[in-house]
Amino acid sequence: MTTGTYQVFWTQTAQQDLKRIIEYIAADSEIQANRIYLAIKQKAANLQQFPFQGRIVPELRYYHILTYRELISPPWRIIYKTEENKVWVLAVIDGRRNMEDILLDRFI
Repeated sequence: MTTGTYQVFWTQTAQQDLKRIIEYIAADSEIQANRIYLAIKQKAANLQQFPFQGRIVPELRYYHILTYRELISPPWRIIYKTEENKVWVLAVIDGRRNMEDILLDRFI
């Protein structure tokens, strides 16, 4: 596992994903929405020190696409890739959804 200091960037798509998730949850419970927001942001922030901690996304591995990794903050999947000393958070997706269709639509 490579360690060091990487910069973590959120793409606009990932920011929108997170915003939609939090808004949806906040409609029922702002406390729960805040807790989930902080958990997801902390998981992503940990990538500064351990950018290769996530597994290669299994649905994409099947197609021999090994560029993308993911962290799990149940039920959310945080999809990212590393380039040089940067980590790009690309998506935050509900893992209960049909992941293969979503990922293939976004990353192929």
